[in-house]
Amino acid sequence: MAPANILTINDNDVSIRQRSFTLSSGYRFDMAGGETRARLTYSEFDTDEAEFENEMEYRRDAIVFPEADRFTRDLIAYRVDDQEFRARLGHAREFGESLELDFGVDYERKERDVFSGEGRRRTGSAGVPNLPAGSNIPNASGAGINILGEPPIVVTPGGDNTIERTRLDPFVMLTGEAGAFEWEAGVRYQTTDTEITDRTSGGATTENSYETVLPSAHVKWNLTDDDRISASVARTVRNPSFNYLSPAQLVNEFEEIDFRGNPLLDPELAWGLDVGYERRLGRTGVAGLNIFYRDITDLIEIFETALTDSSGLPIRSVRNTGDGTVWGAELDFSAPLTLVGLENTGVFLNYSWLDSDVEDEFGSRRFNSQAESVFNVGFIHDMPSIAASFGATYRNQGDAFSRIASEEVTTAYGPDLEMFVEKRIGERFTLRLTGSNLLDETKDESFTVFANAGAQTARIPAEFETETESAGPVFQLIGRYAF
Repeated sequence: MAPANILTINDNDVSIRQRSFTLSSGYRFDMAGGETRARLTYSEFDTDEAEFENEMEYRRDAIVFPEADRFTRDLIAYRVDDQEFRARLGHAREFGESLELDFGVDYERKERDVFSGEGRRRTGSAGVPNLPAGSNIPNASGAGINILGEPPIVVTPGGDNTIERTRLDPFVMLTGEAGAFEWEAGVRYQTTDTEITDRTSGGATTENSYETVLPSAHVKWNLTDDDRISASVARTVRNPSFNYLSPAQLVNEFEEIDFRGNPLLDPELAWGLDVGYERRLGRTGVAGLNIFYRDITDLIEIFETALTDSSGLPIRSVRNTGDGTVWGAELDFSAPLTLVGLENTGVFLNYSWLDSDVEDEFGSRRFNSQAESVFNVGFIHDMPSIAASFGATYRNQGDAFSRIASEEVTTAYGPDLEMFVEKRIGERFTLRLTGSNLLDETKDESFTVFANAGAQTARIPAEFETETESAGPVFQLIGRYAF
């Protein structure tokens, strides 16, 4: 018999099955004084996810045990079938010794079928003293987990849909050298047609087409044999992912919050400028500093809608928030410790600093969930005499801030340490032991909740909440054999 203080027993399991394969072929041949290249790729990816939650409730009446007063089984089903076909036809030829022309066209067609549904089966109700023993309702000992069949699945809003996207991108690029300078300049004309059919809305179809000109230019200036300055300017596009375009309502996608995509989402465009300096250290070492700036149009972000789910909680979706900017700097260093007599030991360090700005309905802020900084440092030591190596990586990142309607969140992560030992056995077999999260990394989230948009604008919070998560070390032993 279970202790008298138990009110509910909850069992939450997730089953995930995935299948994927890719077929690719390429052919190149001489033609018209240059080389023509053709490539075809076909791939499929299928995933089936089922999340089960069984809940046994006790003490809903005067008779506490041994039988559960009410049993509830919830099922969330999600299935995705992806098919993608890509083709490229290009031609490259040289003009003299320092100029090369490359032009061609890329074609891509991707199709996704989505199914999202949920179901509930409940047996028993409040006020029923004891359910019949033959009903197979779990008792306090956990026996009898049969539940009279699975719950019927009901399709969620938008949960039966098909997304089709076709792209045709002609491009041309020139590459050349002039003394200490290396350069390339080109342009891509991207055309995209998207069609989304929602069978839960009577087969309603949403279409979106757009064309984008994407120029770019890059230059490298070799100051010496060991020093180089680089600069580039380019326009880039970030097409919405299919997860964002799908109108399917995904149950509990953000913990207890549902998510629904936006078929009318526009692509995110950006003009970018990068300037960097790189110095070679010895034969294999390198140190570099890069500064970047991005001017972004139609920034894609998650937001909280005015719609609510069956429990009355707000549904989240995705939108083009508006225009924003992001800038930062990145420092890289990697080199062997040859100067101190440790030629078989290599160290590496990377530090990135980021800042950004965008306007939403509450004013100016950073991009949502963007960390202020990321720091990595580590080493690898090779022992050729015994065909083994070992190393470690330490990682830490700065705080991240996120703001949506009625809620603001600051997230802080603790440091992470990973170590490995690897042994090569013969010429083909390698055994590797890895220990991750050796510092028991923590995640601390501070929530500020507001009653409504007016209170959020006036900075009058309704409540504060802090959540802390931690996880222990993970050890993994992997054997690799090269055929």
